[in-house]
Amino acid sequence: MELLRTPPPKERADAARNRAAILDAAASLFAEHGVEAVSMDQVAAAAGVGKGTLFRRFGDKAGLAVALLDARERLLQEGILHGPPPLGPGAPPVERLVAFADAYVGYVLEYLPLVRMSETAAPGARYRIGAYRFWHRHVAILLDGTPDPEHAAHALLAPLAAEHLTALLPELGEDRVRAGITRLWRQAGSQ
Repeated sequence: MELLRTPPPKERADAARNRAAILDAAASLFAEHGVEAVSMDQVAAAAGVGKGTLFRRFGDKAGLAVALLDARERLLQEGILHGPPPLGPGAPPVERLVAFADAYVGYVLEYLPLVRMSETAAPGARYRIGAYRFWHRHVAILLDGTPDPEHAAHALLAPLAAEHLTALLPELGEDRVRAGITRLWRQAGSQ
């Protein structure tokens, strides 16, 4: 089985400029003030676009978060598809699972407020994001031969949810969270 991605549609030059201005403004404002403290009005004003342009393009702040995360997710996807082992092809499935879990946790922790917003914007939002479907498919492929790879992939991805990690970090700390995830994923891949 192969993981497939659809290239993004072509943009008009003015739409591409507006998109870039909006994403730059949002990234700057989020970094300076925190994701929760920034309004869509502030993003539109900083980008020099109308609120209608912003809302038509991104829908809401969660849509803006998904767009900001897109480039980073693509880097991780490229590493999975074409990078060196163990994240990329060529390593045993269990080693690829553990490498993916480690890389994914690193990504989530680096962008935790944005990932959390994108995953919790509405009930089930996490599962409708295209990147989640990619992660799920990748993990299910690596779990081929287990009794139910599709379910197991969802079960392994569940503790990597931003909301879950946000709740655990203050109590357990990053090192314990990472070590626990590694144990869980190694055990799942070894069965």
